[in-house]
Amino acid sequence: MDSSDITQQTTEFDARDLMRTLSRYQEPSSARSIVELAITATPLGLVWILMWAALDSGLLWLYAGFILPGAGFLVRLFIIQHDCGHGSFFRRRLLNDWVGRAISVLTLTPYDHWRHTHGLHHASSGNLSRRGTGDVHTLTVHEYAALSPWRRIRYRVYRHPISMFGLGPSWLFLFENRLPLGFMRGKWRPWISTMSTNLAIVIFIGLMAWAVGVGPFLAVHVPITLLAATIGTWMFYVQHQFEETEWADGPNWNQHKTALHGSSHYDLPIVLRWFTGNIGVHHVHHLCSRIPFYRLPLVLRDHPELRHVGRLNLLQSLGCASLALWDERQQRLISFREMHSRQP
Repeated sequence: MDSSDITQQTTEFDARDLMRTLSRYQEPSSARSIVELAITATPLGLVWILMWAALDSGLLWLYAGFILPGAGFLVRLFIIQHDCGHGSFFRRRLLNDWVGRAISVLTLTPYDHWRHTHGLHHASSGNLSRRGTGDVHTLTVHEYAALSPWRRIRYRVYRHPISMFGLGPSWLFLFENRLPLGFMRGKWRPWISTMSTNLAIVIFIGLMAWAVGVGPFLAVHVPITLLAATIGTWMFYVQHQFEETEWADGPNWNQHKTALHGSSHYDLPIVLRWFTGNIGVHHVHHLCSRIPFYRLPLVLRDHPELRHVGRLNLLQSLGCASLALWDERQQRLISFREMHSRQP
């Protein structure tokens, strides 16, 4: 079967019926969840200690070699927090919430506020009329053309890979997550979630600085956190910002259909799939967000036709970094270069 046949077949899915079929994968296993938490948090702690010991011994090459694994374990811990936010990691909501809040101290992401904005993202993903909350800011070609020169420059700077995957993650996790601007008018929950997380972070930093010293703590934790933030930002980006994603406007938007076809299947090598908690199976996750991350591969095993929907491999995904505008005419994302090349 060639790619055009696969595309035709997958566009004929009744996404709503498929969501009902996949609901049987939703039930979490408490034992499996505890194991997944243990094999993520324990190695992260071990890597942290090894980095500190290597730094203390002057073994800078060993210290540097542990940064990437440490970031990988922190990304995986964030995926567990993510599942807690969806109520899919444990059966009990209270347990999900408190595990998520505890993890949020390490991920620098206020759990309750993030859960709210992420829920809005799931409820509006791919809807051109409801952009702006919990997603990557994206303009249409028509909207970009209507901007003033200065605002075009600002948008280009924002969409540049250095900003998007370099400066942006650092700003988001270190600063923007510290204050829920835009959500505080008449609402107290974002404020409480953010300030309580900030307080817990201050206590955590104080205890760690007392135990190992301020300099060693920062030397170990900051590189892990910033690299994890960049990886996480890239994962979120490529799961929705790919050329053949599906967006629609107003009454033409269908939540279930867009969830399936507007999210990618980021088909990563097995080691990267493990560290990213199978979140690359994002089209299935958006269609049925209550499926625990460790059961997403079972969906692809039992429904192999879903492997081909929105599939991107690692090499193909690199081309997504240049995409910046939604082309209303072609119904796909395009780059600035492509927009300029078609202009007379």
